[in-house]
Amino acid sequence: MNKYFLIFAVLGFFAFGCVSTDKKTDESETLRNYLDFSQRDDQFTGGVKMIPISTEKGEFKVWTKRVGNNPKIKVLLLHGGPGMTHEIYESFDGYFPSEGIEYIYYDQLGSYYSDQPEGDELWTTERFVEEVEQVRQALNLDKDNFYLFGQSWGGILAIEYALKYQNNLKGLIISNMMASIPEYNSYAQEVLGPKLPPAVFSEIQEIEANQDFENPRYEELLMEHHYTEHVLRMPLEEWPENINRAFKHLNPKVYVHMQGYSEFGITGNATLKEWDRKADLPKITVPTLVIGAEHDTMDPKHMEWMSTQVKNGHYLYCPNGSHLSQYDDQKTFFKGLIQFVKDVDKGTI
Repeated sequence: MNKYFLIFAVLGFFAFGCVSTDKKTDESETLRNYLDFSQRDDQFTGGVKMIPISTEKGEFKVWTKRVGNNPKIKVLLLHGGPGMTHEIYESFDGYFPSEGIEYIYYDQLGSYYSDQPEGDELWTTERFVEEVEQVRQALNLDKDNFYLFGQSWGGILAIEYALKYQNNLKGLIISNMMASIPEYNSYAQEVLGPKLPPAVFSEIQEIEANQDFENPRYEELLMEHHYTEHVLRMPLEEWPENINRAFKHLNPKVYVHMQGYSEFGITGNATLKEWDRKADLPKITVPTLVIGAEHDTMDPKHMEWMSTQVKNGHYLYCPNGSHLSQYDDQKTFFKGLIQFVKDVDKGTI
């Protein structure tokens, strides 16, 4: 009896050992494929590709960098600003690779790692939409794998792209961006501003009324009292290095032309001042995730409403997050984002 038990035990050990080895082999193969650049034309540069963009002012190049290989899931990241950089998304490195999600960093024209033409003619929403389309074509993204993620100004750009080219999309993510600049202005002035200490808000309003935006005091007040509450909820000395680097690399010419100087809504002659796509949201039929955060510069209730207006909308709420909730509510943000991408891939939403 003991003899037979020993034989079965040994056979069982080898059987289970084979299953375990096979599993490890499968996992290793998946990881190897995800990190394998050998069949790609950007192997030499480790995923970096400068993509030529045709414009009415000639041809320029924009910087992109692909991370990973997944033929079914490719996420193109649209940064905010306008004129910010891809650097605000470096936290994605801590989450997407372990899930096998391919993603593409991208600096829009005018941003730090891309060409920065002079003049304001190219800084229009319509031209940026065509730029995204040219990037999509250059990277061979299509409706079977293409997810477009846009945050802040990138959310505006993602909405505009979807309204014109959603047949190219597999999924859409609109993060930390309302569908109406006039309503964003109202939220900033009527809700966020009064949350500041009265003396601070009054001084900020006085500086803005005098258009004294170069005054160092303006930035000092905003950074100390507004940014640490509604942009990234950490003490300034604890802000991640890549966020500080991104702010250092911001192109103010693009930013001011489209967004304006004020951090309490878009004012003056900024070109985005009247942007409003609320009425057009029902035209978006592709699976869409809208991400809002409790402490954001954008109204989370408005963003929840947006998710009910698109045809196949879903809402992710970050209770501890602000405008950069990929940092200050990171676990919630990435859990929900990854789940959405995988659900779309499986066809369950």
